[in-house]
Amino acid sequence: MIRLSLLAFAPLLLNFTVAQTPEGLLFHASFDKGANAHQAKGDPQLYSCSSYKQQDTATPGLAAAPNVKLDPAAGRHGSGALRFTGKNENAVFFRAAKNVNFLAGTISFWLRLDPDKDLAPDYCDPFQLTDQAYNDSAIWVDFTKNEKPRHFRLGVFGILKSWQASNLGPNIDAAFENRLVVVQKPPFAAEQWTHIAITHQALGTPQGKAALYVNGSLIGNSPALSEPFAWNPQQTTLRLGINYTGLFDDLMVFNRALSASEIQACSR
Repeated sequence: MIRLSLLAFAPLLLNFTVAQTPEGLLFHASFDKGANAHQAKGDPQLYSCSSYKQQDTATPGLAAAPNVKLDPAAGRHGSGALRFTGKNENAVFFRAAKNVNFLAGTISFWLRLDPDKDLAPDYCDPFQLTDQAYNDSAIWVDFTKNEKPRHFRLGVFGILKSWQASNLGPNIDAAFENRLVVVQKPPFAAEQWTHIAITHQALGTPQGKAALYVNGSLIGNSPALSEPFAWNPQQTTLRLGINYTGLFDDLMVFNRALSASEIQACSR
């Protein structure tokens, strides 16, 4: 009987793994061997500080975010994940410069929580990409605070003054609400991982658009996003776990909008 070492198959296993990752990967933080990204075109370091208003004072690591830690045994793939042990009111982020294609791309990550039991009674944004605010040149997903079950939403907004239609304020302005992709009964649960993917194309042009996928299925497309965006790449950050409690894993950023089949592959 012939016995072959697993080492003999290592190149094949490596090729199979690589083949499952779509082309165009710019950034990947698996959290398996630490908090920093293991693949990055720009800065791989994870930073924290007291708040995003104090972003320039951020230091490497999670010391400034006491409710966030690396859990070495909680990950969906591999070993590690970020665990948000209570409502996170501190800034936790990666720098976006060279790690994000602002014109077109895909953002992919996994969440594990029961929103109705785990989250504090406030809006919660597991992910934001912005250098300003949630309503001013930004891409984000959030959980609402009042609905039961809590809704899950995608928001993509250019320069505030270019899309806001009134002076009523963004949360009661129809121009804000009508731009969202909303999941009224999202499939999150404490005992299972949920995959989120956001695609965007041609932002800052009259042909701008975005889409939200949950567990590999297309939930909806944003309305036309024709307004300009004012990204400052050196100040823009990939913000993690704003007011979040739960697990976060496998953040990936691609330089193009993935196809539906590619997103399904990422969600497996």
